[in-house]
Parts: sequence; C-alpha cells; structure tokens
Amino acid sequence: MGLSIRLKVLLLSFTNLNSTMQLFRNKWTALFLSNFLGVYNDNFVKNCIIFIAVGWAMPKWMTQSQLISIVSASLVVPYLFLSPLAGRLAVIYSKKKIFLLCKLLEIPILLLACVAFYYHWVMVAIFSVLLMGILSCLYSPSKYSLIRDIGGETGVSFGSGVFEMMAFLGILIGTVTASVLADVYNQWIVYSFLLGLALLGYVVTGSIRAIELPENKEDSSHLNPISFLIDSYRFAAKHNLVNSAVFGASAFWLIGGMLQMNLVIHCKQIYHASNTVTGMVMATAAIGISLGCWAAGKISGNKVKKGLILIGISGMGILFFILTFFHLSMLFFVFYVFFVAFMGGIFQIPCLSILQNSNLGRKLGDMIAYLNLVTFIFVLLGTLFFALTTYFTTENSNAVFGIILAFCIFVIIFFLKSSPVFLKDSKSMLKNIVLKHT
Repeated sequence: MGLSIRLKVLLLSFTNLNSTMQLFRNKWTALFLSNFLGVYNDNFVKNCIIFIAVGWAMPKWMTQSQLISIVSASLVVPYLFLSPLAGRLAVIYSKKKIFLLCKLLEIPILLLACVAFYYHWVMVAIFSVLLMGILSCLYSPSKYSLIRDIGGETGVSFGSGVFEMMAFLGILIGTVTASVLADVYNQWIVYSFLLGLALLGYVVTGSIRAIELPENKEDSSHLNPISFLIDSYRFAAKHNLVNSAVFGASAFWLIGGMLQMNLVIHCKQIYHASNTVTGMVMATAAIGISLGCWAAGKISGNKVKKGLILIGISGMGILFFILTFFHLSMLFFVFYVFFVAFMGGIFQIPCLSILQNSNLGRKLGDMIAYLNLVTFIFVLLGTLFFALTTYFTTENSNAVFGIILAFCIFVIIFFLKSSPVFLKDSKSMLKNIVLKHT
C-alpha cells in the first residue's frame, strides 16, 4: 500500500515536472533561440569581414583598425535614424509579425553577403552589414517588448537575464566560428552557415507564442530622431529611474564595444596571437557577459536588484585599472577579460529590468526604441573614441583601456548622483553577503 502511494506521488511529481518543463519550452524557448540566431548572424558576418577581408584588395586609405571601426559602425548607424520608426512599429502592429517579417528579409541580405565573399567585394560586404543593422534596428523594440508579453511583471528579470545571455552566446559562437574559419577559410562553409541559420531563425521566430497588449493605432510619437529623443526623454523622466536605466544600458554597450574592438589590436600587438586565439579571447569576454547576465537574473529572482548596478560597474572599473597599468601574461589577461565581462553582465541586467518593470504598457516599444537610439549614440561615441585613441597613440591598446577606465569612473559618479537608491541597495546587498558568510 505504502509503495503504491509512493509510486503515485512519484508519477504525479514527474507529471508536474514534465508540465513545468513543457510550459517553459512553450513560454520562452522560441524567443530566446530566435534572439540567439539573429545575434549570431550579425556577429558572424561582421567578424568574417574583420578577419577575412583584410586579405582582399582594400582601398588604400583603409587600415585594419579603420575596417574594424567601419564594419562595427555599419551595424549601429541605422539605430540613429530608424529607432523612432522601429518604436512606432512595435506600438501600432503585432510585435511578433514585425519580428517575423524582418527575419524573412534577412535571408536575401545574407545571400548578398555570400556574393560579396565570393567576389571579394569589401564595400559590398560592408553594405550587407549595414542592411543587417537596419533589420536589427527595426525589429529590436518588438523583440525586447515580447519579454514582458511572455513573462509578465514577475518574469522580466529572469527573461531579461536569459535573453541577454543568449545574445552574448550568439556573439560568442559567431565570433569563434568566424575566427576559426578565417584561419581555415572555406567559402562554401561560410555560405552554409549564413543561409542555413537565417532559414532556421525564420522558422523559430514563427513559433513564438505571446499574449500582446492591444495595438495602439493612434500612436503619435515623432519619427524625427531628434524630436523623438527629446519627447522620449521627457516621457521617461515621468517614470522613476527610467532615464537612469537607459543611460546605464547604453554605457554598457559603449564599454563592451570598445573592449571588443580593442581585443583585436591588443592580442595581435602584445601577444602576437593568431586569428583563432584572438577569437577565443573575444569569446571569453562573451562567455563572461553571458554568465554575468545569467547570474544577475538568478540573484534578482522576481525582483529588480538595483544594487547590482554599482557593484557591477565598480568591479569593471577596478579590473580596467589593472588592464591599463599592468603588463599581464596571456593567461592572466584572459582571466581579467573574463571577469570584467562578467561584471558587465551583472551591471547590465538590472538596468534592462528597471525599464521592463516600469508599467509602460504599449509605450514600452517606444521606450525600447529610445533605449536603442541612445545606446547606439553611445556605441558610435565608443567607436569614435577607439578610432581617435588608436590614431593619436599609434594603435596603443593600453591607452584604449585607459579611456574605458575613465568612462567607468564617470558612470559610477552618474549613478551615485542620480538617486540614493543605488548606493543604498548596493550597501544592503554587500552587507547581506558579508553576514551570510560570517
């Protein structure tokens, strides 16, 4: 009798566990996987050009540093002009339909990239990256807004954490794949990756299931980027900490973009690393960010832990100080790159969670477009800082680390002055950690 009861309990537990896992798969998996595949293709194309196109016939004025800057900028320039339109699309139309249409258009664009690789056309390859940037811009607000549609208010920290983790896994695998293929180049393998994963991305995106709020056909937000930026700032100022969250998330991408570009120069100049080794170091940074995002989501649970913001950016500042002023062996350098990226993930997730948890309704699409616009202004600033620093210091990678360090200090001061809640929550979290381990 006792055995029979235990078997029934075990069977019921297994059924509940299986139902929970099925719910998770239905609820999140398609969104997370579609995000991964989109980011993978963006970074695979970008890094294939960075690693492979240097061997093609390039314009005389174009150095490797300038190629890196131009390709990186091509992915983000569209956000400066098209973010207001992207926000409008996420407000007045079905977000899933916008996402799916853009994934369909991604296929012919990657076919154009294949043509560029076949004929070794540098400028056409860069143009294909620009087109990928346009698509990414147009579906970004729709894609990010689906997190709250799927997870609700209690799921935004978890959803944002895993969503960003999958994005950086896309960066990781896209970077590693491109760096390895650059050393053992086979154009047909490149074509297979580009087109095969684009088709898979379209199929996966079509399987997303979300309960969206009613479409707001009467949205009157400006399509002029400057007017949109001003109006969005004013709207965000009426909601607690939204502008601070936008600044923090944008600062993260400036730092991350400069770090990624600088790793190519630093690894080759200081350690004389091959493309594959350089790609592995860049992948280490992506792993660090992914795990930092996951950890931040795990620590936060069903709440937004604002204290993680100061903890994360302060950790990054300390580590960039070491990278700037100390010569490290290759092993220790990789170690510090991993942990600076990990602290970046810890810093990023609460910024995104504050925005997602602000009860903005359908205006969340506009606010994510606003976030994108500010983010890529910051990314372009980071690209400009990188280009100017390498130009005036004859590609001194330590000087670039120093610029990033100075910006980290600026971000710390910003959050200390913007609201006392960040320092208060940071102290509370650190105190709880100390008490827990004593």
